[in-house]
Amino acid sequence: MNFDSHNFPQRPAWAEIDLGRLRRNLQLIRGDLPRDVKFLAVVKDEAYGHGATDVARAALAAGAWGCGLSTLEEAMILRDAGISAPLLLLGERQEAELEWCVAHDLTVCVNEPNNIRALARIAAGFEKRVPVHLKINTGMSRYGVRWDEALPLVEQILAEKSLLLEGLMTHFAQSDEADKTFANLQTARFDGVVRALEQKGVAVPLKHLANSGGMLDLPHAHRDMVRTGLLMHGIYPSLVCRRIPGIEPVMSVKAKIAAIQTVKPGESVGYAMRYTATSARRIAVLPIGYGDGFPRVRNEGCALIHGQRAPLVGGVAMDAITVDVTDIPQAQMWDEAVLMGRQGDAEISVRDIAKLKNSVMYDVLTNWRLRLGRKAVNHPGQAETRISQEAGPVNASL
Repeated sequence: MNFDSHNFPQRPAWAEIDLGRLRRNLQLIRGDLPRDVKFLAVVKDEAYGHGATDVARAALAAGAWGCGLSTLEEAMILRDAGISAPLLLLGERQEAELEWCVAHDLTVCVNEPNNIRALARIAAGFEKRVPVHLKINTGMSRYGVRWDEALPLVEQILAEKSLLLEGLMTHFAQSDEADKTFANLQTARFDGVVRALEQKGVAVPLKHLANSGGMLDLPHAHRDMVRTGLLMHGIYPSLVCRRIPGIEPVMSVKAKIAAIQTVKPGESVGYAMRYTATSARRIAVLPIGYGDGFPRVRNEGCALIHGQRAPLVGGVAMDAITVDVTDIPQAQMWDEAVLMGRQGDAEISVRDIAKLKNSVMYDVLTNWRLRLGRKAVNHPGQAETRISQEAGPVNASL
């Protein structure tokens, strides 16, 4: 027996990542776009909790131009994994980060004059001409230069011989709702900047506005490239946005029944006795809880066991959820339960969990904790793999 510290049995609770579905989703997204429109795979925050390295590899294999990230650390993990494709760092960089960006051929979003000067100086020191993407604030009012103040910043970039204005971008504040009024206003503001540059003879190779919602519902805003994040993982950003037939969720969350208790009438379940049985009940314990990212609710939600809904009873604890399996007599120890995903004909969607959490689907996906192991299935050439859950950043391939 090999008792290596990495060889222990996997905990009976995990997030399952279906890489086969991911590859199909990417193919469908690529097929839905016009041939001349590129797509950037947004893989920040471990690809929304799905595992950045393999998601990036799958996206690049499907024809992605490159990957979008939020932090320098995220970019370094992909570079260390051997990914040489363009990596666009969204947001703003501290000056101390810029040398690393230039040394590792990362593409930086620029938003203000001081960082442009610093980046140009550092790039010249490396004897490189580095590409940058200028962020235009068209109404999101987060990062970027205002649309009506952008031209001087463009001129500053063009004046720096060590910089190449490769991209011009903005971000929609609301692209996935039925009312597109503000998205169209943002598009018009962005187009105004583009026209002003064209009148000066400035052509920018990559103009991009659309996130997943914009990719689906705003084809007139596709321009040269779209940025896809949530959609790759089979999740639509709203109930009203356009659907692409065949797109399916990539992540499921599962656990095995670790205990079964018989509760008599009048007896309670869990902390603070939030549930009291009115009749004899059979209660299953699932070894997963709010410490793993499940919402800390009481007497709300359910798990799927043998394709049936088992209501959650009592309060969710850090490491345990209790569900009522009285009406599922075949349920027994170590049977598989689904907390998020499909089992048989029944499904608990990411949106269902978001409602329990009183939050959004992005929050649900990115807040499954690292101690909840990721298990990849339908991996090319492998039945399944698992991510090491060592302390520190996740940098292992699925």
